[in-house]
Amino acid sequence: MKKQEVYNEAVSGDEGFAPGDGYPSCDGEPCANVSDTADDATDTMADDDPAAEDDAAKALEAAVAQWQDKFVRLQAEFDNYRKRTLKEKMELVQTGGRDVLLAMLPVRDDVQRAVDAMQKSDDLEALRAGVTLISQKFTEALRQKGVTEIEVLDKEFDADLSEAVARFAAGDEKKGKVIDVVQTGYKLGDKVLRFAKVVVGE
Repeated sequence: MKKQEVYNEAVSGDEGFAPGDGYPSCDGEPCANVSDTADDATDTMADDDPAAEDDAAKALEAAVAQWQDKFVRLQAEFDNYRKRTLKEKMELVQTGGRDVLLAMLPVRDDVQRAVDAMQKSDDLEALRAGVTLISQKFTEALRQKGVTEIEVLDKEFDADLSEAVARFAAGDEKKGKVIDVVQTGYKLGDKVLRFAKVVVGE
C-alpha cells in the first residue's frame, strides 16, 4: 500500500515536463506531427516537374548522338588515311624503280653504240676508250642513285661488308686481310646492297 500511494502522488503532481526531457517544446502551441512533415517532403519530391525530366532525357540523347557521329566520322577518316597511305607506298615503289630505269637507259644506249662500233671498226684503242667512258658513266649513274662501291681490297676482312669465298696463305703481312675481290660489293646509302665476295689471306 505504501508503494501504491507514492506512485499515485507522483503521477498526479502539478509539475510539467521540462524541455529536454525527451519531448519537443512548442512554447505552449500545439506541436506539429513529425510524421506529417516527412510525408509532405516525400510528396514534394514525388511531384518533380516532368518537363524537366524530359529535357534532361533529350539532352542526354543529343549528347549520345553527337558522340556517335564523331566516332563514325573518325572511323571513316582513318579508313581513308589507311587506303591513301597504301596507295602512296605502291606508287613510291613503282616510281622508285622507274627513276632507276630511266637513269640506266642512257648507259644502255652507249653500250649499243659501242657494240655497233666494234662491228665496223678495228681501232682497238678507240674501242677501249669508248668502253671505259661507258663504265664511268654507268658508275656515275649509280652514284647519283646512292649506290657506291664497297672498297675492301687490302683491308681487314669485315664480315659485315664482305663474304669470304676462299682463303690463301699470303704471309704475316696479309693475314686476315682481303687479297683479292672476286665480286664487287655495293652499298645503298649506309646499308649493304650486295656483299663483296673476297679472298682472305691467312
